[in-house]
Amino acid sequence: MKITVVGAGNVGATCANCIAQKELANEVVLVDIKEGVSEGKALDMWETSPINYYDTRVTGTTGNYELTKDSEVVVITSGLPRKPGMSRDDLISTNAGIVKSVTEQVIKYSPDAIIIIVSNPLDVMTYCALLASKKCRNKVFGMAGVLDTARYRSFIAAELNVSPKDIQALLLGGHGDTMVPLPRYTTVGGIPVTELIKEDRLNEIIERTKFGGGELVKLMGTSAWYAPGAAAAQMVEAIVRDQKRIFPVCAYLDGEYGFKDIYLGVPVVLGKEGIERIIEIDLKEDERALLEDSAKSVKSVMEVLDNMKLF
Repeated sequence: MKITVVGAGNVGATCANCIAQKELANEVVLVDIKEGVSEGKALDMWETSPINYYDTRVTGTTGNYELTKDSEVVVITSGLPRKPGMSRDDLISTNAGIVKSVTEQVIKYSPDAIIIIVSNPLDVMTYCALLASKKCRNKVFGMAGVLDTARYRSFIAAELNVSPKDIQALLLGGHGDTMVPLPRYTTVGGIPVTELIKEDRLNEIIERTKFGGGELVKLMGTSAWYAPGAAAAQMVEAIVRDQKRIFPVCAYLDGEYGFKDIYLGVPVVLGKEGIERIIEIDLKEDERALLEDSAKSVKSVMEVLDNMKLF
């Protein structure tokens, strides 16, 4: 089995490293456009194999997609960060061109691959990959909710001084400040979190989760990579091991939750076929209103891509 990660930056390299150490495939191929970067990082990872006791071979290449042939899963992290003076539309235009090109090259050599998008803006880049790949919607989806819930759960664990392993949570909607946390679906060892944390404090934690990426950018001057890379690797694991895990995933909706033709974060069953089922939960009126606001925001960004006439 082969898994490809496109983009050897911090997120892509972290993802590839996690996949290798979990031994999810015989080979991990790391692809980048910058000469020597993927080769060097792949070699560095492979040199840890005698220390961390894994057999997965890690191969790096500068743009040679032939080496990715017959990959079962492809994780795409490619794209540029938003720079000072760059508008949202400029960022979408730049990264859409990158994701479109990468997806087309990936599909050329691995037509049956499941594609996971990590590139930002996440929701619209996943839509871009769907259009470029011409694949079924269950085979192209984005990583956002796994990361967002991980941040949410880690904050709750720190607040209560308990193990993050015992915390389960659910988020809906777009990736970013329009995400919709659902406290009534958040539990700590089976106990509703609302019984353990006061409402005002829980709302503060929710707000911190919404702007979790921005908090890290402010601290480091760049985007996060450990948690995003690990989150994407966890999704890969659910697929290749056919775990039927329930994760919040950026999925293409065709009537679910009352939405059509939109990528939005919803709970799904993730297994060897990709998204095997979208789970619809009952929402209260205020939760539904928040989800509709999030959907409007996402749809406006998707329309920017449509108006660029790239497809």
